[in-house]
Amino acid sequence: MSDDARFEDWRAAPLHLKAMQADDLPVLSALVQDAVFPAAEMGWRASERRFAVLLNRFRWEDTGDRGAPERVQSLLVIDEAQRVQSQGVRRGDADTVCSVLALAFEPGKDGTGRVILTLAGDGAIAVAVEALDVTLKDVTRPYVAPSRKTPEHPQ
Repeated sequence: MSDDARFEDWRAAPLHLKAMQADDLPVLSALVQDAVFPAAEMGWRASERRFAVLLNRFRWEDTGDRGAPERVQSLLVIDEAQRVQSQGVRRGDADTVCSVLALAFEPGKDGTGRVILTLAGDGAIAVAVEALDVTLKDVTRPYVAPSRKTPEHPQ
């Protein structure tokens, strides 16, 4: 028998959220805070105008007293992507592990702008978009966080 949790165990459903307005993005930002991913798990398909990253997301929405904290693999997709830039991230490097601090939108003209993933260690990924269209979808069942700890932030 596995120690991993299942959505059925806790009567929780996988997340599937979309942000199409700047006011929607803080919710997604809170949910992806402390997510980790190897740099090799992100990709941009210019022909599809899509940037995606497979995250190991901490389940902030469910930190009850049921035992060990959980993570879940989630797909963060930014559609309408025109260009992707990164700082402090070796794209494609399986040994580089990134940790998400925040997700934000810098508006431009006529609905355009940049979606910014701020990473720990002064890293960042900026995705220029024609329109804001960001999706966060859980793609696996929750599993016990390997550290068995809840991330902490200095006050």
